[in-house]
Amino acid sequence: MYDKSYPNKRFKHTIQFLKSHVSESSSILDLGVENPFTKIMISEGYQVENTRGEDLDVDTSSIAHSKADVVTAFEIFEHLLSPFTVLQAIQANKLVASVPLRLWFSSAYRSKTDNWDRHYHEFEDWQFDWLLEKAGWTIMDRQKWTNPTKKVGIRPILRWFTPRYYIVYAERV
Repeated sequence: MYDKSYPNKRFKHTIQFLKSHVSESSSILDLGVENPFTKIMISEGYQVENTRGEDLDVDTSSIAHSKADVVTAFEIFEHLLSPFTVLQAIQANKLVASVPLRLWFSSAYRSKTDNWDRHYHEFEDWQFDWLLEKAGWTIMDRQKWTNPTKKVGIRPILRWFTPRYYIVYAERV
């Protein structure tokens, strides 16, 4: 069993939310390459397959051909130019997805050295809801949480009270 003192608050909230909506007998296609959270899902009994690292903006074949019961997408849609295309390509009828929320007091994350590690979108909750609904998904449950830091300053204080992450469980009905 995976150490229950998860490396961060986001992992703890994400696995609790996933377990409340997806049975351990479900097969999962997790968008993105294998990562520390993949190992957490496997340790909790889920059968997990990841995409191979292809650019999902131009190649959705692994999504379109997947036979998984559920698709998970944890902090990936903000990295895509066209998350709508990916959402439409999903064949499963269940989706658990999380995104970082846009913070009014902080600019969007960007990396000047890594072409993948940048945010094209940082959503407000209602924007992500609209995107999902337009792509044919019905949101069944949602949750937000903060991401406090131990730094000193105005922005770190605001992070104690302002939600940073948004997660949804959605179905195609």
